[in-house]
Amino acid sequence: MVILANRILSGLLLFTVAGMPMALALPPSYVVPMVEKGAKTFYIRGEIMGLGAVDFLVDTGSSYNTIDENSLAVLQEKGKVSFVKNLMGTLANGQRTRVAVYRIDAIRLGDDCELRDIEAAVFPGRTRHILGLSGLRKVGSFTFSFDPPQLTFSSCITAAVSTLR
Repeated sequence: MVILANRILSGLLLFTVAGMPMALALPPSYVVPMVEKGAKTFYIRGEIMGLGAVDFLVDTGSSYNTIDENSLAVLQEKGKVSFVKNLMGTLANGQRTRVAVYRIDAIRLGDDCELRDIEAAVFPGRTRHILGLSGLRKVGSFTFSFDPPQLTFSSCITAAVSTLR
């Protein structure tokens, strides 16, 4: 038996088996566009429940999502975070520092992908928000594409059942 995949169309894989046209439904995926900024870094638009719109730096080398102290203060005031633990972290420059980890109630990536109970490390001052592995683990498998720049996730809570808005 020879199977030739012809194309993917609207969540269906179209192919032929022994000359017979066939279709196989694919699991849903969620595409979030990325924007390339200087130094080959990629960002996605998102939202943190209780904070508002943010740009997340996509960093697969970061064990945790990150927020800064200013964001933490706003989230604490609104009751949208809870303390998890302190840990020793290694920054990109190799410096080791003690950081607090908090659980954020919910974040949204792009327009339609909501993630809940995300652990985020808190860094001093005003630093960028990072989408690290603690967030990416929640999307099941994902694909990082350069052309076009986008993330594709296999699992999300869609905006239709969202608690963010």
